[in-house]
Amino acid sequence: VQLQASGGGLVQPEGSLRLSCAASGSIISISAMGWYRQPPGKQRELVATINSGGKTNYADSVKGRFTISRDSAKNTVYLQMNSLKPEDTAVYNCNADGIELRERRFVAFNSWGQGTLVTVSS
Repeated sequence: VQLQASGGGLVQPEGSLRLSCAASGSIISISAMGWYRQPPGKQRELVATINSGGKTNYADSVKGRFTISRDSAKNTVYLQMNSLKPEDTAVYNCNADGIELRERRFVAFNSWGQGTLVTVSS
């Protein structure tokens, strides 16, 4: 399963961006999708996740500013980021786990996208 992320870029503080991540391949089902980020010089951290039932989970640092959503029909997850701060600057990666058809068998997968850079600066 491949994930393709898009939507990053340069934005001023208090601005907004919307990230998208589409999964493709022999997907049978996706259990959860999420966004993680790695700020410069720091470890990767969770931003937000959403499961197949729509339950969401957010890092405390983004609660009230970021919204994760998914379109199950398109195997796509979105991250709407509002009121962006310089400390949100990072490479954002999407992740998905679920079941795929591989060599005529149903197997579990956990895949990562290629990352998209978000820079918040004036």
